[in-house]
Amino acid sequence: MSYPIGHFNCKLDAKGRLMLPAEFKEQMGEQAEEGFVLRPSLFDNSQFLDLYTRKDWDEQQEKLRGKFNIYDEEGIEALRFLNRGVRFAKLDANGRLQIPKDLMERGGLVKEVVVEALANKMEIWDKDRYQKSVSSIDKKKILEILKTI
Repeated sequence: MSYPIGHFNCKLDAKGRLMLPAEFKEQMGEQAEEGFVLRPSLFDNSQFLDLYTRKDWDEQQEKLRGKFNIYDEEGIEALRFLNRGVRFAKLDANGRLQIPKDLMERGGLVKEVVVEALANKMEIWDKDRYQKSVSSIDKKKILEILKTI
């Protein structure tokens, strides 16, 4: 599944509705109509939200279904961890994505947010947290990692 290209600055209203830019919706096409899956991030103390297309989420869940035995306690705990706080969300008639209040709080989302498209998912960040995170990246370390790919 492909995700949009780019970094999108967006506004979140008091009711948790995220207004996505026209460019984002245009790039997503029909995928946007199928809905999205939101999850607190597994990293950075859940300081942002992961955003998946419904199709990608379903494909990931199918892969997990084949890997974990439902009678293995550790496997079930891993699945609980991966699926903790997951919510399905659709765009409303005005093209806004409703983010549940508990996920807004867990992600620290208030008003200005960033939607960052990555190769395998998207992330929704509070704009200030995003700027701090990006500015602290060790570019030399990243280049070393990329050399090994």
